[in-house]
Amino acid sequence: MKSRLDQRFQSFKEQKRGGLITFITAGDPDPDTSARLLARLPAAGADIIELGMPFSDPMADGPAIQESSLRALKAGMTLRKTLKMVEDFRRNDQDTPIILMGYFNPIMAFGVDAFIAEAARVGVDGLILVDLPPEEDREVREPAAAAGMALIRLATPTTDAGRLPRVLENAAGFIYYVSIAGITGTAQAKPEIIDEALAAIRAAMHKTGNLPLAVGFGIKTADDVRRFTQSADAAVVGSAIVQEIKAHLDEEGRAKATLLDAVTDFVHSLAMGTRPQADDRS
Repeated sequence: MKSRLDQRFQSFKEQKRGGLITFITAGDPDPDTSARLLARLPAAGADIIELGMPFSDPMADGPAIQESSLRALKAGMTLRKTLKMVEDFRRNDQDTPIILMGYFNPIMAFGVDAFIAEAARVGVDGLILVDLPPEEDREVREPAAAAGMALIRLATPTTDAGRLPRVLENAAGFIYYVSIAGITGTAQAKPEIIDEALAAIRAAMHKTGNLPLAVGFGIKTADDVRRFTQSADAAVVGSAIVQEIKAHLDEEGRAKATLLDAVTDFVHSLAMGTRPQADDRS
């Protein structure tokens, strides 16, 4: 039986389109608003959802996502509450893949085996742990695979031909190509450079088994989504969505009444980039 992730990427092929992967931080700006936003994302056009696990030292993230993590922690969000958020989401949505994204430290503190068991129980489909390189991910990757979850590997502009086979070995779900060397939300690589990098990854995957490719960092508009899904299977948008959340907070960091509609409208606009141009004029 195919996983939710496999089924979703297969649907992109059948529909001859790219996919939209959206990121929000669990608990940002508060647990209730975040849960309500999560529930709205699929109807707004999110094909796959990355849910950030709040952490006090998100070293690979830019200012926007760092701030979202701190807002969530200040509002009382925890890893256990993040898992409960997924469980609540699954009561009404059994189809949309959810990937938990973050850092290894909170999982280590929770207990790896306990975390994997609970994540699988509530309906998590995959994990992205940005500080866990392939040489060190076995203790998460193997129990996750046994529980039906993919540990998704990252490739970057600094992943050269010598390093790439190690990244691809035992990879699962999809390969997330980080299009710039640096932190999230700060720049965007030239499309032609990304095209070349993705072609090199696809060529290398012939030896290890083909996986879908998603590209992220610096993608902010429907045009960006459309352009990058010409060579990737999906585009990831994170910082731009988190910035839209921040734009609808009051001076004390509380959600304004406009937040949910504004963010879902923004996600809908991004999703237009996964559809034929004619859809934009409808």
